[in-house]
Amino acid sequence: MKMTVLYAGQSSPHAGWAAIDELALILARVFGAELLSPAIAPNALLRRITGREKLQFAPLDCAGGDVLFVVARGPEDLAMVGAIRNVRAKFSRIHAFVTDTYFQAGFYKQTALFDSITVTAHEDIAFPAQKYGIAVHQLYQGTDALQWAPRRPLAREIDVMSFGRTPRSYQSALTQAFHRMDSPYLYLHSPLGNLSGPTVQVERAMLFKLLHRTRISLAFHLLIEPQGGRPRSMMVTSRWLESLLSGCVVAGRRPVSRMADEMLDWEGSTIELSAEPEEAVQDLQALLQDEEAMSQQRRVNVRNTLQRHDWRQRIATLCGLNDWDVPSALQDELQQLEALADLWRD
Repeated sequence: MKMTVLYAGQSSPHAGWAAIDELALILARVFGAELLSPAIAPNALLRRITGREKLQFAPLDCAGGDVLFVVARGPEDLAMVGAIRNVRAKFSRIHAFVTDTYFQAGFYKQTALFDSITVTAHEDIAFPAQKYGIAVHQLYQGTDALQWAPRRPLAREIDVMSFGRTPRSYQSALTQAFHRMDSPYLYLHSPLGNLSGPTVQVERAMLFKLLHRTRISLAFHLLIEPQGGRPRSMMVTSRWLESLLSGCVVAGRRPVSRMADEMLDWEGSTIELSAEPEEAVQDLQALLQDEEAMSQQRRVNVRNTLQRHDWRQRIATLCGLNDWDVPSALQDELQQLEALADLWRD
């Protein structure tokens, strides 16, 4: 099967989307696919009141083939197919994985060119299916667990870490409590230096090295003190999977959704902190005093993420949905995943 994969990661690298871009890289490798990343042609006049732009893309030279697969950060990325002239005539089938599918305004007319797409939330199936008359399946987000999982237990010198968006009231309480010189705990926050540009992949490796040495990683659902035009949803985002994979105990405010119930269903997968930030600090201090329990939870978190939430498992599901033969390279990497998970059994 001759496949071409489109994604935004090479032309527009961004730390917040690196986990999604990795799906494209794995797909291209296991299928021996052509990997393309069209450049964005910005047009400020098309910016919507939501704060997102209707994206337009520079033309790509592409011969075509059996399957075109688009790895879309949000539904607006489905418009990348417009970068290939006569795309529908060049490819027998066109499919996509779409991440932020709650953003309905991002489904542009190009969506109708697809044979099928996947959405991350069950409740997001109906809108594109009814509006565009295409097949829509549900598929949860994953992570590149095989690449980023720790291979052995490591010393955990960082007590608490937050990266990305942290609610301001919690951030204030945490910094006041943990940055004091008489506090025995180290709180590290916002370790990334650049959100976009060529350093994203280098700093991503740094992030995982930090997570591998962290005891507790913070994660809050997106309806806690939402900021500006930032997304408001109950998704399980990359932060949860990356923290669990790294062997952190994950504490914060868990999403209240079917997605969270199904993805994070093992005991201790998340620790709920108090809704009052000052009390949440006390919750964390109590957790930090029980290293034996946290050590056991780390093994459970790493093993479950390896066995259930790697992108390769999602690709195997895509093979079934789209009637593709499972490539031998994918089978090999799935076996490597299982062998790695075995290292983290009790």
